[in-house]
Amino acid sequence: MGKMNDNTVGFTLIEILVSMTVFIIITYFGYLAYANILESITRSQLRNEAISLIEAEIEIIRNLPYGDVGTLTGYPVGKLSAEKTVSSGGVDFELKTTVRNIDDAFDGVLGGVPNDTAPADYKIVEFEVDCLNCRSFVPFSMTSTISPKGLESASNNGSLFINVFDASGQPISGANVQVVNNALNPTISINDVTNTNGVLQLVDFPTSTSAYEITASKSGYTTEKTYPIGDINNPNPSKPHATVAQQQVTSISFSIDKISTLNITTADKMCAAVPNIDFSMDGIKLIGTEPDVLKYSTTSITNASGQKTINNVEWDNYNFTNVDGVYDFSGITSLLPLTINPDTTSNLKFVMEQKNPMAVLITAKEGSQLVDDVSVNLQKIGYDTTLYTGRNNFFQTDWSGGQYFSQNGGIDDSTAGEIKMLAIGGKYSTTTEEWLISNTFNLGATNTTFFSIDWNPAIEPIETGADSLKIQIATNNDNSTWNFLGPDGTISTYYTATGTQIAASHNNSGYLRYKVFMKTADENFTPSLQNIIFNYRSSCIANGQAFFSGLSSGTYNLTAQKSGYQLATSTISVSSNWQEQKIELISN
Repeated sequence: MGKMNDNTVGFTLIEILVSMTVFIIITYFGYLAYANILESITRSQLRNEAISLIEAEIEIIRNLPYGDVGTLTGYPVGKLSAEKTVSSGGVDFELKTTVRNIDDAFDGVLGGVPNDTAPADYKIVEFEVDCLNCRSFVPFSMTSTISPKGLESASNNGSLFINVFDASGQPISGANVQVVNNALNPTISINDVTNTNGVLQLVDFPTSTSAYEITASKSGYTTEKTYPIGDINNPNPSKPHATVAQQQVTSISFSIDKISTLNITTADKMCAAVPNIDFSMDGIKLIGTEPDVLKYSTTSITNASGQKTINNVEWDNYNFTNVDGVYDFSGITSLLPLTINPDTTSNLKFVMEQKNPMAVLITAKEGSQLVDDVSVNLQKIGYDTTLYTGRNNFFQTDWSGGQYFSQNGGIDDSTAGEIKMLAIGGKYSTTTEEWLISNTFNLGATNTTFFSIDWNPAIEPIETGADSLKIQIATNNDNSTWNFLGPDGTISTYYTATGTQIAASHNNSGYLRYKVFMKTADENFTPSLQNIIFNYRSSCIANGQAFFSGLSSGTYNLTAQKSGYQLATSTISVSSNWQEQKIELISN
C-alpha cells in the first residue's frame, strides 16, 4: 500500500478566534451605523410632525379675530391655551404658546417722542414645542407676526418693561419672568423670558395699582421678586408689586446672578471635628424697611463631622452668630461679614472652644488683612493677660490615674494637678533622676510653628538644687519616631526655664510628646510640675485673632502692638458672654 499524505489543509484555533473577532467588530459597527441612520430618520420625522403641528396652530390663529389672538390666562387675553398637549402622527407633543403686543418704533413709542398713544402695533406669537417621551427629539420654537386689519386706536392701557441684570449690571437674556395679577378680571398669569438686552416688554397692559406680582429667575441663578404692601411680615417692601398707569411705561429692574456654595466647618484648635454646632447666617440685603426685613436669614447646624454645606447661596455679605449652648467661636477664618460672590465656592471655618463666660475674641487687621503675632494685652484690676494673634496653645494640668505614656517608677502621680518625685519613707532620693513621658498630642496639622514652652511653678525650691526640673521635647509626623531634644535641637540640652523658645527643628510636625526629668539635692524637698503649656500656630488656628475667656464683667484696657505698626490702645466693656472687638493697625 502507498503511504498517506499528512499535509491536510485546515484552520488553527487562533485563526478561528481572529476571524470571529473581525466578524464581530464589523457587525457591531454595521449595527451602530444602521442605528444612527434609524435615529436620524426618526428625528427628522418627529421634527416634521412638530412643524406640521405648529403650522396648523398658525392657520387657526390667522382665522381668529385679531382681538382673540391671546392666551386664556395671559395678556393680551385671547382664546389660545398657554400650554397644552397635542397629538400628531401618533406622538404627544407639549406645546407652549406666548403672545406679546409689540410697540414698533416706526410710529413712535409710548412715552417717547413722538408719544405713541396706541402702542400695540401688532402681535408676535411664539410657539415652543417639545416631546417629553421622545429620546431623539430636540425642542425648538417658531414665531409668527399677526397684524390688525384696521387702523390703531388710542389705548387707555399702559406698558410694563421688566429689566433683568446680573451682579455687575450686565443684562441677562433668557431670564424667566412670571407676571401675575389676581386683581383683574380675567386674571393675568404670564411666564415669559427676557430678550438679548435682558428686557421683557409687556405692551398695552391693563392699568392696575400695586397688583402686578413679578418674579425674575433663571435655572442656576438666584431669584428676585416683588412683595405686597402691608404684609404682616414685610409691611414696607423695598420692591412692591408693580403699578401700570394709563398711557405710561412702568419700568422695573431685577438683579439676579449665578448661585454659590458655602462650606462651613466647626472644629477645635487641633482640627478635631466639633459636631452639631448651632449657628445663624444673615445677609445684609433688605427686602423691606421700617422695620428692616432681611432677604436671607436662617439658622442651621453642622453635622456629626462638624460640616455644613449650604447650596443656592445668593451673592451678598453674610454675618454669622453662634447660638450653640456649649461652645464659643474662639476663631473665625475670615473677617465678617463674609463676602460671597456669584458662581463661587467659599469655605469658612469656626474654631470652637467650650464656653467659659465671659469671653472676648480680639481680631487684629490692617484693612481687609488679618495680622498675626500681634501682642494683645487685656488688663484691669485683678487681671493682666497677654496673648498673641494667630497663636494658640495646648497644655496638661493633670497626670493622675496614669494620664501619661510611661515613667521610670520614681514619679508620684497620685495628686490631681501635680506630679513630683516619689517619697520612700518620707524621703526623696538624692542619687537618682526620675522621668515621665507624656501621652501624644495630635496637633491635627503638619504646618505647625512652635513658640515658647511655659510651666508652673516657674521656680522650684532652692533646696532641690540647680536644674532640678528639666524638659525635653520630641516631635514627628509618623507618631512613632520619638527623639527627645533640648532648645538647641540636640539630645544633650534641656529646657530649664519657663518661657524658653522651642527649637525650630520641631516646626512642621503633627505629633508631640514631652519628657520631664526630676532630681533633688535635699531628701526633704522635691521639684514639682503643676501645668505645662506649648504655644504654637497651625492651619487649625484662625489667623489674626486672640481669644480671651473666663473674664468677669467690667471695663478692660486693651493694648495691641507689633513691630512695624503703631501702638493701638482702647478700652473694651465686657458685658456679655461672648463678643468680638476689632483692632485696626496702622503701619509706621
